[in-house]
Amino acid sequence: MIMSCSSSGDEPKNEEPQNSIPTNLTLQINILGSDISNINGDGSGYITCNATATNAVSYGFKVGSDAEVKNTTGTFNYTCTKEGLNDYIITVFAYSSTGNAISDFKKITVFVAEKGPQLIWSDEFDSKGFPDVTKWGYDIGTGANGWGNGEKQYYTNRTENVKVENGVLKIIAKKENYQGSEYTSARLLTKGKFDFTYGRVDVRAKLPTGTGTWPAIWMLGANIDTVGWPACGEIDIMEHWGYNPAVISSATHTPSCSGGCGNTKVGETTIADYSTEFHVYSVEWTANELKFFIDDVYKYSYKPSVINNSTWPYNAAQFLILNVAMGGSWFTIDPNFTESVMEVDYVRVYQ
Repeated sequence: MIMSCSSSGDEPKNEEPQNSIPTNLTLQINILGSDISNINGDGSGYITCNATATNAVSYGFKVGSDAEVKNTTGTFNYTCTKEGLNDYIITVFAYSSTGNAISDFKKITVFVAEKGPQLIWSDEFDSKGFPDVTKWGYDIGTGANGWGNGEKQYYTNRTENVKVENGVLKIIAKKENYQGSEYTSARLLTKGKFDFTYGRVDVRAKLPTGTGTWPAIWMLGANIDTVGWPACGEIDIMEHWGYNPAVISSATHTPSCSGGCGNTKVGETTIADYSTEFHVYSVEWTANELKFFIDDVYKYSYKPSVINNSTWPYNAAQFLILNVAMGGSWFTIDPNFTESVMEVDYVRVYQ
């Protein structure tokens, strides 16, 4: 028998990998807008975290009890959302190539401003031509179609009566023979395209002039086709009659009271430059009150009462209407009237 032996006399050994452990972990946190005057930030709640460590190949970040977010850059952005002044614990982890980790944390105080109402719908009338068809429709015809108070106009959707130019919507009332009527105008509405329940409406507008003009910025219940008027509720943000030129009116119409009656009054304000300057006509609508403003100055409110609470209609969606009527059952039109325009700079709805 022949036997052979290794000359070294030792078997080869497997080397154990060495652990890589991160060191020198640092965490820097910047609160957006933080300065000497606002050490807790500018109210946006936005923070940026930057971490570095020796032997680290990735990092993890936790805000309070939130889930950890990992990346390889060591940079982490976060927006605090709780309004007011609040403390946050930011924890950072540094990981090595062998899975070892170290951690650190910092406590910061961040200011988040109250956000208030948010814009949910608007038209700024920035494009030239017809109003946006995705936002506005039209009532076409006369009061024989189911609306009107002895009005004399025929509503159209022609450029002669409605158009957008120079950043404003123009609703043009004209004296002309058209479809059996002596006057034409336009009535735009968001019915079937946009309605809402509760919020604030701001409409910046310049009103027409002339005895017989009747411009309005108003709302109707979206359920009008099923419950009818006034059960649907009507909110007149702004009404103006040319025969009473300096007076701007706000009103409500419900089954309990249409306009001003009994213990319900109509809000009236004197504005001399209604036709030469733009003014912002607004309503704030909550579950228990309607508050009317002009240029953000409170003018008038309407609340449910023991008498009308059972017929309070303002707990369901409403849509918007812009129009200029001509004439009514209780006033006439100046025979020398030829044309006048309501200009609308914007319509904005907030919740």
